[in-house]
Amino acid sequence: MTRVAAIDCGTNSVRLLIADISGGELSDVERRMEIVRLGVGVDRTGRLAPEALERTFTAMRGYAKLIKDHGASRVRVVATSATRDAGNRADFVAGVREIFGVEPEVVTGSEEAHLSFLGATTGLTGVAAPFLVVDIGGGSTEFVLGTADVDNAISVDIGCVRLTERHFGSGATPEAVAAAAEDIDAALDRVAEAVPVERARTLIGLAGSVTTVAGIALGLPAYDPARIHGSRVPAARVHEVSQRLLAMSHDERAAIPVMHPGRVDVIGAGALILDLIVSRYGFREVVVSEHDILDGIARGLVS
Repeated sequence: MTRVAAIDCGTNSVRLLIADISGGELSDVERRMEIVRLGVGVDRTGRLAPEALERTFTAMRGYAKLIKDHGASRVRVVATSATRDAGNRADFVAGVREIFGVEPEVVTGSEEAHLSFLGATTGLTGVAAPFLVVDIGGGSTEFVLGTADVDNAISVDIGCVRLTERHFGSGATPEAVAAAAEDIDAALDRVAEAVPVERARTLIGLAGSVTTVAGIALGLPAYDPARIHGSRVPAARVHEVSQRLLAMSHDERAAIPVMHPGRVDVIGAGALILDLIVSRYGFREVVVSEHDILDGIARGLVS
């Protein structure tokens, strides 16, 4: 048995998984998530803001203590969209190195897609392959088609934070929603050119926007990963929840029982991305996974 620690630093959140891996089986010891908005403003400025870096490093210092306390022998830090796009990413790299003692991997979109697929599909049962795995992040969304391994993949620059900053600064007005939908449709055109989506028999959705939509669709009284993982949300229900979120005020979204406070401002854009993916490609439902890039990062430590 090997105890490992995986850190996923995205545009919106930084997450930690400490797990024991034995014989290919992964057992959680600790999962944590902090909304740090590392990528705030990157779409506009091309740089990571000093205050965003400090929020991220504060969360990471807490994670470093947990890793030490749990005695993880291997540590891997992966950074994705916001850090890829930032002109001052060297500041991020230096901070991570100081905190964890390891060099962070600023992965490409295709590497991110592979890790997401590995995490989402390992141990998956009861669903038909090939799978289209869709990981809706803060700055980008990854589309990965495959069965036992990745056949085709692409990362496109649509994410809940990026689209919120770009279009919803004055709220989700009909004009703003239409403009965001135009961006999403253009990205899905690029996806269709790179990935034969029509081959997929199952759509698997990952990350906070998808799991939050699922929790709302299920009517959960509180966020419950065990009930959300493996749930199937019909296309009509995805559309209904998306439209409802876009029409709500900030306070109404904040009052939803499954809503993480850090997702209140960006969930409308994330739900819209999911809705347009489902409708554009004609899926009847989305299968929701709580296992994602974080699990793939952890598995990569012993492969």
